[in-house]
Amino acid sequence: MAADLGGGSFEADGGPVRHIPVLLSEVIQALAPKPGQTILDGTFGAGGYTSAILAEGANVIGLDRDPNAIAGGQDLVKASGGRLTLIHSRFSELAEHAPAGGLDGIVLDIGVSSMQIDEAERGFSFQKNGPLDMRMSASGVSAADVVNRAKVSDLIRIFGFLGEEKQAGRIARAIERERAKEPFTTTRQLANVIELTTPRKAKDKIHPATRVFQALRVFVNDELGELAQALLAAERALKPGGRLVIVSFHSLEDRIVKKFFQDRAGKAAGSRHLPEVHDRAATFTPVGRPMVAASDEESVVNPRARSAKLRAGERTSAPAGTDDLSIFNLPNLAALEKMGS
Repeated sequence: MAADLGGGSFEADGGPVRHIPVLLSEVIQALAPKPGQTILDGTFGAGGYTSAILAEGANVIGLDRDPNAIAGGQDLVKASGGRLTLIHSRFSELAEHAPAGGLDGIVLDIGVSSMQIDEAERGFSFQKNGPLDMRMSASGVSAADVVNRAKVSDLIRIFGFLGEEKQAGRIARAIERERAKEPFTTTRQLANVIELTTPRKAKDKIHPATRVFQALRVFVNDELGELAQALLAAERALKPGGRLVIVSFHSLEDRIVKKFFQDRAGKAAGSRHLPEVHDRAATFTPVGRPMVAASDEESVVNPRARSAKLRAGERTSAPAGTDDLSIFNLPNLAALEKMGS
């Protein structure tokens, strides 16, 4: 994982970390998959969750926006005996791939995988010099497009909101000066400018470029918008009794998941000062504790787990709520598509 905005660990400036599924036993416990059920793994990745779900006897529909992940999972498809279907798709589109009768469970592991970070040509990490790309789907607007084309004011908002970078203004203005001389094309080129602008201090635990790289990745892949859309889609796609399990890694993601479950808990709508207050039917009820974090033991073995948070809910029989993105209070940032080449 690239970073934790909530004050947790940052891994983007570290060495390669073999991909290990985070909170695996807790995810399986929350999903409670059974033989004959159909579970959708919306972030297939290296297939860690999917393999464990298959081992419980359930069928799996695996989605991933990264074509490399889908290609890499074909051996598991062959070994599954027809119980695994892999689809190249964003998880915001998961409802389109659900069976007519609905899904028994959905699991999402939000964020970039260590496999993507380890591939220099993907441009997610500044530890390995590569193209300034960061696109999970390998298509669309790249990080280089954003850095070279965005207004300074837009860069400041991106770095500030999505990376919680306190020096967003200084860094954005330095980028503006440097791109006037030569366009940014590589990860090392951008990291060097950031490090010169905000030098690393002895007490700093992370590289000065960590938050900016995270912010660019989240923006380029519209990760917060994708998550919000996926939660709404999951509500439509799950059958009564189906379970939604989300593992997130920083505060912006976790806040969105928490808001969704709170909004769908059937709390009274309207002001308490009005004479008539109507309760909304809950579309989800909590599964287990409100939030589950990784144990100290898992965090030692798998540093990516240090900032992980799991939240889960079980779908009721109430009709799905409205697809109102305003409940998530997403940051109002520049339009990504306008920055394309």
